[in-house]
Amino acid sequence: MLKKLILENWKSFRYAELPIDPLTVLIGTNASGKSNLIDALEFLKRIVFGKEIRSALAGDAAFPGIRGGVEWASLKPESNFTLKVVVEGEDDETDYLYSITVQTKPLVQLSDESLIRQVYSPDSNQILTQTSLFQVSSPRTQDQGIQVKLPVQEQIFLPKYWKRSNSILTRLREIDSHADVRDVILNVCTILENIFIFNPIPAKMRNYSPLSDRIESDGSNIAGVLAALPKEQKDEFDSTVSAYLKYLPERDIQEVWAEPVGKFGTDAMLYCKEQWKPGQTTEIDARGMSDGTLHFLAIITALITRPEGSQLVIEDVDNGLHPSRLHLLINMLK
Repeated sequence: MLKKLILENWKSFRYAELPIDPLTVLIGTNASGKSNLIDALEFLKRIVFGKEIRSALAGDAAFPGIRGGVEWASLKPESNFTLKVVVEGEDDETDYLYSITVQTKPLVQLSDESLIRQVYSPDSNQILTQTSLFQVSSPRTQDQGIQVKLPVQEQIFLPKYWKRSNSILTRLREIDSHADVRDVILNVCTILENIFIFNPIPAKMRNYSPLSDRIESDGSNIAGVLAALPKEQKDEFDSTVSAYLKYLPERDIQEVWAEPVGKFGTDAMLYCKEQWKPGQTTEIDARGMSDGTLHFLAIITALITRPEGSQLVIEDVDNGLHPSRLHLLINMLK
C-alpha cells in the first residue's frame, strides 16, 4: 500500500506531504486543496495504466480531464510539478520512493523520473541505504528524448533515447530485467493501478444496473455488483450490514439484498426490509431508500469487493449522513 504522498508545485501546493495510514481521514475547509490531493493520486494511476502524460491531465475519449487540466496542473507561475509516493516494501525496514517530474509548458512532457529502494534502521526511522532502481537523465534540448539508467548489474539492452510522452515506470515492466528489479517495478505499478477513487452518488444508485464484478467509481451499479457476489462475499456483506447499517436510520433495517430482475436476469435491483413497528416490516427498493443509506451501502460494497491491498479513496465520505451517525462509519472503516 501507499505510505506517503508528496506534492511539489502541484496545483495549489508549493510543497506538502500526506502520510497515509490504513485509515486516513482528510478534513479541511472548502478550497483547502483536498480535491487536489485526490487528483494527484488519479494522475499517478492514469500514467501507470499507460496513458500519455498530456491525456492523463487533459483527458481524452475514455477519461475526463483532471480538474484544471494542463493549465492549472503546476502551481503558478511554475512550469513543472513533481509527485512522489512512498510504497511499502517486502518488510518493515524497506520502502520504495517513486518520483515523477512533469513539464507543463511550453510542452507537456516527462522531465524526470526515478525509483529508489530505501532501507531503514530497525531501531529507528533513519534511512541506512538508498539504491536507485532506475533514473532518467535530463535531455540537453526540449525535443530530445531522455536516457534511462539502471543499476550497474542490469546488463540489458535499452533504447538509447525514450520518448517523453509517457511514464518510464510502466514501460520498464515490459523489459526483461533482473528478477529483483522487475518484481519491484511490477509491485509499484500494481499498487498505483489499484488506487480507486470512489465518489458514490446516491441519485445514480436508484436504477437497475447490469450484473458486474467491479463497482463503478460513482457506485451507480451497486445492485449489479451485490447480486453477482459469490457466497463468501455475500456473507461478509450481510455480516457488515447487520453490524452497522441497522443503527444508521431511525427505522431498523432488517435486511439488504440485490437480486436479478427481468426476463433474462442480467440486470439487478437493490432492496431492503425496514421495520417500522415491532413485528411490522416493509420492503422497499433503491428508489425509496435515503441518500445516507445508499451512500453507506456503496462504501460497504466497495470495501468488500476491492482487491486486497488496494487503496480506496472515498470522496465526501460523510455525505448524506447525520453527524450523530458518523461514529458508525468510522468504526466500519477501521
